[in-house]
This record gives sequence, C-alpha cells and structure tokens, in this order.
Amino acid sequence: MSLTDILSPSDIAAALRDCQAPDSFSPKKFFQISGMSKKTSSQLKEIFRILDHDQSGFIEEEELKYFLQRFESGARVLTTSETKTFMAAADHDGDGKIGAEGMNLFIYR
Repeated sequence: MSLTDILSPSDIAAALRDCQAPDSFSPKKFFQISGMSKKTSSQLKEIFRILDHDQSGFIEEEELKYFLQRFESGARVLTTSETKTFMAAADHDGDGKIGAEGMNLFIYR
C-alpha cells in the first residue's frame, strides 16, 4: 500500500507546494491540505506505518527530517527547527519519538 492509496495525489501535491520554502512547514496545515485530518483512525495508522521508514513502531527525529520525502521522493528535507518543533508537538511523552497513537492525537487536535 502507498500513501496515494489513502490520500489524493493532488492533495499531497498541494500540501507539498505549500511548504516548499525552508521553515514554512506547519504540520497542522500540512495535515489539513493533504487530507490527513479527514481520515479515520485506522487510515491514519496505515499512513503512520508507511511513514515509519524503519518499521520500528515509532518515528524518531532522524526519520522525521525526511517526512516530506515519504510523500514525494524529490521533496525537501525538514529544517532542524521544523523537525524539532514537529517532534515537540507530537511527542506526547517526551521520549524523543512519535508513536502511531501520538500522531493520531496530534492530527486530530
């Protein structure tokens, strides 16, 4: 399964266009534009599984830098500031990684 099986390719493209410039990435806005914020919990778990590149069950800071590239291989890498801000917002227990439940809570917040 790929992200385009769950999300519209045109919505993904629009979300990526919106944050092309460094330090312009807003997770909440990206989730809205891409359509992630309208998906069910089970769909979000599948999206999370795809985004969890090493399949550890968590997205660590190193993986999070490449978040946009999981949607399109040519997308930019998140800046250090964007990565740290995203991690701080979605890492609910402060362990330095985001689990599927934490991501779901963050998206729906």
